[in-house]
Amino acid sequence: MKTFDYIVLVLVVIGAVNWGLIGFLRFDLIQVLFGNMSMLSRIIYAIVGICGLYAISYFGRIRSAAD
Repeated sequence: MKTFDYIVLVLVVIGAVNWGLIGFLRFDLIQVLFGNMSMLSRIIYAIVGICGLYAISYFGRIRSAAD
């Protein structure tokens, strides 16, 4: 499970960096690498989004570890 958590965290960071690039520079790295809303880029966006939702569970685990 720990390996899966690291993979999720890496994908969430990649998503955050991409959003930062979009916000600051109007540069969408996923679009440049995989095409404008191509099937592959949509899959990548979806996976990163699912990872972001899964990462919400980290708050509960952090809270449990602190108790």
